[in-house]
Amino acid sequence: MIYHLLYPLSADVGVFNVFRYITFRSIWALLTALIISILFGPAMIRWLKKLKFGQYIREDGPAHQQKQGTPTMGGLMILTSVLVSCLLWGDLTNHYVLLTMFVFAGFGVVGFADDYIKVVKKQNLGLSSKAKFLGQLLVAAAAIAVLIQEPNYSTMLSVPFFKKILPDLGWFYLPFALLVLVGSSNAVNLTDGLDGLAIGPMVVAMACFAIFTYASGHAGIAEYLSIQNLPGIGEVTVFCGAMVGAGLGFLWFNAYPAQVFMGDTGSLALGGALGFTAVLAKQELLLVIVGGVFVFETLSVILQVGYFKMTGGKRIFRMAPLHHHFELKGIPESKIIIRFWILSILMALMALSTLKLR
Repeated sequence: MIYHLLYPLSADVGVFNVFRYITFRSIWALLTALIISILFGPAMIRWLKKLKFGQYIREDGPAHQQKQGTPTMGGLMILTSVLVSCLLWGDLTNHYVLLTMFVFAGFGVVGFADDYIKVVKKQNLGLSSKAKFLGQLLVAAAAIAVLIQEPNYSTMLSVPFFKKILPDLGWFYLPFALLVLVGSSNAVNLTDGLDGLAIGPMVVAMACFAIFTYASGHAGIAEYLSIQNLPGIGEVTVFCGAMVGAGLGFLWFNAYPAQVFMGDTGSLALGGALGFTAVLAKQELLLVIVGGVFVFETLSVILQVGYFKMTGGKRIFRMAPLHHHFELKGIPESKIIIRFWILSILMALMALSTLKLR
């Protein structure tokens, strides 16, 4: 049996009755993860420096040589603060919460292996692309295989702007969901190229999905909004809250000029958790809007590589991912970052507006 720390008090101690409410625990999960990150962040940065876990900068990209040696693998800070916060405030008898934590930690392990190899070899290349993809695929497949066996879970697909259209993918849902998780993980990884560029949109996206998971788990709200209701999914809102808090805490140290980088440890874990949360909330297609910044960055790479091969060496962008294109055009790094944050907020608001569309 899994024992969690604070949630059981809601049934045993009258004054802790407020712990029954998901909204209350989600807020405190956010605050707890934020406090853990800020309090223990400096010590973790010093520890990473002591171990000489520094970032190695590509020589074929924009001039970022001043960032050489900045501690990486800061994703460990995010992983720790999220998981500890969930242990304190989450209902760990809830299968959806456990699966989300498994995906988050599992993708984090894959990212850690990649970062560790980079540090040991003292280069910017870690796991091979095949090994990284296989690791992501194994974690995603294990989680989705368990999820679709849940009696309350539906393999129907929600279509944004068309709430009455709910195609049932059946067993085809498995490869589709795998694509969502692995694609989301790699998209965040591609975006993590400037100080605070990935973590800002991630905070916005997880705050958005906190609303979606809560609405999907609440029978009355789900019926009113005409969205799929999944009993028990509302508890994942606590995890989303912890993610927002951990992201803000990490941003405290990752904002330009960064004191620490998340590395693949953080970016793969964050992207995997984001994709899985979208799957749980039955808003897989809406992830394209909520995570629009990540989608644009990924598309820029796909288009650049495809066009390069088709034309024998010509390019659409000066460099991909997209943020490097703007850098090479002379736009200051801090301005690019803030503009991407603004774009992520606007797209999240657009996604939330679909809740009222019938």
